[in-house]
Amino acid sequence: MAVLRKPPWLRIKVRYTEGMRETSQTIHSHGLHTVCEEARCPNIYECWGSKTATFLILGDICTRNCRFCSVAKGNPGGEVDTGEPVRVARAVKELGLRYVVITSVDRDDLPDGGASIYAETIRSIRRLNPRTIIEVLIPDFSGNKEALKMVVEAGPNVIGHNIETVRRLTTVVRDRRASYELSLKVLKTIKEISPEIVTKSGIILGLGEEYEEVVETLKDLREADVDIVTIGQYLMPSPKHYPVVEYVSPDVFKRLEEEAYRLGFKYVASGPRVRSSYLAGEYFVEKMLKGM
Repeated sequence: MAVLRKPPWLRIKVRYTEGMRETSQTIHSHGLHTVCEEARCPNIYECWGSKTATFLILGDICTRNCRFCSVAKGNPGGEVDTGEPVRVARAVKELGLRYVVITSVDRDDLPDGGASIYAETIRSIRRLNPRTIIEVLIPDFSGNKEALKMVVEAGPNVIGHNIETVRRLTTVVRDRRASYELSLKVLKTIKEISPEIVTKSGIILGLGEEYEEVVETLKDLREADVDIVTIGQYLMPSPKHYPVVEYVSPDVFKRLEEEAYRLGFKYVASGPRVRSSYLAGEYFVEKMLKGM
């Protein structure tokens, strides 16, 4: 398959700023990882420049092998950094974050999938930063309800779990241990545990999906009572990863945004550069908190 040329709307001007330098120094001084770096996010200059980052907990080695993701794959061997939650909380305080996003690699090597570390990270942030809004973007924990309950009861404001793609392409681009139905089950279970909590999911486009399939996925997410959805363009991290089949035009993203609102989502972020945690604080604070 021929490599597609990146369209003008995806070209990013790289600008190093003082805010980016300070964010980088704070993160690295605490020995922390971010999904911004590990996933080679194209928005890192903008987000770090505004002192925003998505922290990656539970190490930087993922036990799953999704074909679209650039995070390192392997077996962490059951090792856990128990001091990480406090270091994340201190970094949040140093950066003065009013909104923080916490995500992780998959940790199938751990009995609870890492849920206890998520819970302790949430509690640590709350202790040092009581006014900070906390969003967690979690793996599926293999559908373990007790693990999900552990995270919910720690009290984050938002829990996200990404369905990633349409049903037909799930087995093609995601790890065999992930499934479309399992992701829907996770999102439904979170709402069963706590109907009041805000839930969120994300879809990436350009993997070969059809427009009608994306709409069907949006309908499935609404049936799972998901509140927020993000829709963004897939960008191939390296030649070894799943190829970009299509660069979706901004007009299509706009149509999907309108469709998602018609289906009843409380907030929709849809655009070529949107990521599941891209400017999450601004989106949530401005569009959600005032109306809920």
